[in-house]
Amino acid sequence: MSQSSASIDDLLQHEEEPVGDEPGRRERPGLGGWLRTAASAGALTAVTIVGMRLFGVALPVVAVLSGWLALLLLRRVTGPLRPPPPGRRRSYSGGEDDSRYRFSGEDALGRAVARWERRLAWSQGEPDRFARGVLPPLGELADDRLRQRHGLDRRSDPTRARALLGEEVWALLDTTTTRHTPSPRDLAAVIARLEKV
Repeated sequence: MSQSSASIDDLLQHEEEPVGDEPGRRERPGLGGWLRTAASAGALTAVTIVGMRLFGVALPVVAVLSGWLALLLLRRVTGPLRPPPPGRRRSYSGGEDDSRYRFSGEDALGRAVARWERRLAWSQGEPDRFARGVLPPLGELADDRLRQRHGLDRRSDPTRARALLGEEVWALLDTTTTRHTPSPRDLAAVIARLEKV
């Protein structure tokens, strides 16, 4: 993937990765995490009510609980948006140019490029992996482009969508006929065509 290029639309799209976890990536807790948040809100409410009663102030328990829940949920939702700690930056010392991008750990664009590089490397030479991990996001990208610029998608008006996308892109996105992984050059041509849609 030494001469690949990607548009901003490709790079900023976020979704779950089919490949292994990034080092240092935090797990997203499921129901247990939400239950811990609710239990923390209950405990903080009890402490707040007891503290307020010591000073002769009375507030409804529901109001205090709602306030703590709102604060904890806000913290939970915005927590993943925090930049990584300063000690975890990846640095590039220079040296021989291997035509690969080098980004710091805080760069969203760099993480997006790395995510696509991993996805493409993961599916290289594996048609099933390519069909599961790369074609759906490319199809969504094509539908988004068609929807934003022409007011249609591949399902609503397949004939016009096929004409706008071109035969090469249409054949690649047709999961019933795709049985091979395209070469990097072919994939770059498909991306360039999608950018022109």
